[in-house]
Amino acid sequence: MAARVVTLAFNGVDAVRVDVQVQFTGGEAKFFIVGMGDKAVQESRERVRGAFIGMGLALPSRRIIANLAPADLPKVGSHYDLPIALAIMAGMGIVPPDVLEGWAAIGELALDGRILPVAGALPAAVAAGGMGLGLICPDACGPEAAWAGDTRIVAAPSLIALVNHFRGTQVLAPPRAGDMLEGDRVPDLRDVKGQENAKRALEIAAAGGHNLSFIGPPGSGKSMMAARLPGLLPPLTPGELLETSMIHSIAGLIARGRLSRNRPFRSPHHSASMAALTGGGLKAKPGEVSLAHNGVLFLDELPEFGAQALDSLRQPLETGEVVVARANAHVRYPARFQLVAAMNPCRCGLGGAGRGACGRAPRCQSDYQGRISGPLMDRIDLQVEVPPVTAADLALPAPAEGTAEAAARVLAARAQMADRAGGDGAPPNAPILNAQAEGDFLETICDLDPPARALLARAAEAGGLSARGWTRTLRLARTIADLEGSGPVRRVHVAEALIYRRVSTPSGSARWGRGVMAVRMAGEDESAFSGVSHAPRNL
Repeated sequence: MAARVVTLAFNGVDAVRVDVQVQFTGGEAKFFIVGMGDKAVQESRERVRGAFIGMGLALPSRRIIANLAPADLPKVGSHYDLPIALAIMAGMGIVPPDVLEGWAAIGELALDGRILPVAGALPAAVAAGGMGLGLICPDACGPEAAWAGDTRIVAAPSLIALVNHFRGTQVLAPPRAGDMLEGDRVPDLRDVKGQENAKRALEIAAAGGHNLSFIGPPGSGKSMMAARLPGLLPPLTPGELLETSMIHSIAGLIARGRLSRNRPFRSPHHSASMAALTGGGLKAKPGEVSLAHNGVLFLDELPEFGAQALDSLRQPLETGEVVVARANAHVRYPARFQLVAAMNPCRCGLGGAGRGACGRAPRCQSDYQGRISGPLMDRIDLQVEVPPVTAADLALPAPAEGTAEAAARVLAARAQMADRAGGDGAPPNAPILNAQAEGDFLETICDLDPPARALLARAAEAGGLSARGWTRTLRLARTIADLEGSGPVRRVHVAEALIYRRVSTPSGSARWGRGVMAVRMAGEDESAFSGVSHAPRNL
């Protein structure tokens, strides 16, 4: 006799159909699970046996073979317990086999027959609905699975309750979707005194989704400002909420189905490994870059991260996804995040000027900053030097503008970007954020007037901008123009964008955030920056 129950295997955020086929044959009474399962899958035999004993049942005194098809697909996790147990019950006649048709099942079994929660209920429910199936899941996963929309959900606390439900002696009510959380209160920009240039850069980054780095001495407010970025970002759209929640579901980070429209803000410690950042490990779990999808990844003390770990970010920053390669599989996770980094000018902290200056400058600075590769820095659009906060700044009253005012400007700028992406001349699936625009679409939306194009060309030649640097400067200038409400990108917008770029000086050394040097080297004077209200004071 044979029975079959559908379950799912996870490949990144995608769920793949797996058929659990159970057959009873003659021979020695043994229980085999085949189909390329990991250690947790093989241990399912004992959990299923214990759950049956907890219900007062015994496995048949026959040879039991549970095949997980397709056999060449790796199976990982404990969520195969429930479908294996259901297939055995169907083969024994405890559950009518026909009632399990049209359902997929996931769940771990306790030795007393309870069905324990597992990760991945939301993507499992979405995948089951796409296959025209309902989903049987643990009771604790019901509120999460219910967010899948029209998918039928049966959330059972135990095997006994599930058997009674399908036999018609007990009815399990469909679960309700979990709560939508408001999220923690985000600190206000009004708390930051001074640092007007850095706050301006933070607003530009929020508007266009640009990568940002702060470099300055300890106590200058780098981490303080980074923590205020989420307050400038608009809530997740429904599509972004589903994408982000599915990743968090795979990682087991959703409690009782509670979701939040706040954008993720991940801040890993600088001891994080490459697998922790980009994903991997024994079960190829999503890393910090994927958990920050549609949100912010904040790396404090950037040079203290391992060089290999930092350089592993280069591909996700370009492609918006990360591929965890294994010998028998490639696991793909979305990873379109906004990078915000903070660092001291040197290991001593204060750099080469002012009170407490490093006695080994500039060698200490170049060695410390040299830990970060040039290709990674080339992917950071805004590179801002943050000076120490003076006593005069601290004595000032709180700024008149805070997070609410800046967020309103960010929202207005993003509305312009959305209008362009949905316009008649836009390609299908055009990116909304300027930081993601490329190709002909970027050239179309960056309508540079002749003085702006001439300035960019001369500055790029003098400052050694790479092709990527050219593209990212265009994107940045477009965002600055959007914040101003300007249609064309003018010379003043390009000039401000160049301020934030890292350029090469004639000696070959790199300068942080001093694009103004490139303009001067191109033969321009300070008139290039007329109208740039946030240009550095030392022009």
